[in-house]
Amino acid sequence: MTGGCMKKAVFFDIDGTILDEHNYIPPSTVQGIKKMQKQGNYAFLCTGRSRGFVQNKDLLDIGFDGIVSGCGTMIEFRDEVIFYKKIDTDMVKRTAAFLKENGAAVIMEGRYSLYADEQDFAGDRFVERLRQEIGQGLLPITGNEDSWEVSKFSCTLEHADLEKLKKGLSDDYELLIHDIPVMEIVPKGHSKGTGILKVCELLGVAVQDSYAFGDSVNDLPMFEAAGHSIAMGNASEAVRQKASYVTDALHQDGIYHALEHFGLF
Repeated sequence: MTGGCMKKAVFFDIDGTILDEHNYIPPSTVQGIKKMQKQGNYAFLCTGRSRGFVQNKDLLDIGFDGIVSGCGTMIEFRDEVIFYKKIDTDMVKRTAAFLKENGAAVIMEGRYSLYADEQDFAGDRFVERLRQEIGQGLLPITGNEDSWEVSKFSCTLEHADLEKLKKGLSDDYELLIHDIPVMEIVPKGHSKGTGILKVCELLGVAVQDSYAFGDSVNDLPMFEAAGHSIAMGNASEAVRQKASYVTDALHQDGIYHALEHFGLF
C-alpha cells in the first residue's frame, strides 16, 4: 500500500476544525479538501473521537481517504481497518471501576459503540448530544459487560479527585486534560501523532509531507508528529503557539486558505 513519492497526507481534527458546535461545516472546507484530493493528495480525519462517535453524515460524505480515530487507536484507509488497539476486557473493568470510585463520570469508547450510564451525567448535556448524534450506538455500561469493546475512555472531572486519577492511571494511559473539564484516557503509546506516523509508514508518505490541522490540546501530539502543524484561528493560545502556521478561524475559511497557502491544490 504505497503511494507515489510526491503525495502529501493531510490530517484534520473534527471538532472546532472541520465542524463547529452546531455541526456546521463551511462549504469552503469541503471544496478545499476535494481540490486537494484531485491533486493526488490524501485527506484523513484525525480525531480523539472513537470510531463509534464518527457518524455525522455530512462529515463522512466529504469523502476522506481514511480516518484515524480514538487518538490513534484505530486507523482506516479506504474503508479497510489497517490498525486497531483494543483494551483488554479485564483492564476495561479495572479502569472503569477506578474512575467511578474517584468521582469521575465515565464514557467508554469503542469502534462500534460508546458506553455510558446516563444517571452518572445528571445535568450534563454531553450525553444528550451523544444520544442525538449516535442514537442506538450509545449503550449503558451496566448490563453490557459481555459485549464491551473499548479502545479509550473519557470522563468528566467536576466531582473527581484529579490528582488521584493521574496517579492511578498514568502508568497505563496517556491522559489528555481539557478545560471543559474533561479528560481523555488513551492506551499508553497511542495518540493522534502516532496515528499520523503509522499512516505515513503504511502509505509510503514522507513524514515531512504530512500536514495536521487542529484547535485543541489533544491535537498537540499531531503537531509534534506532522511535518507541518496548522492551528485554526479559533484555536486556544497554547495550541497556536505550538503550530508552525496559524490560519484563519473555522468560519473564516481557515482550512481552504491554509491548503492554498501550502500549495496543496
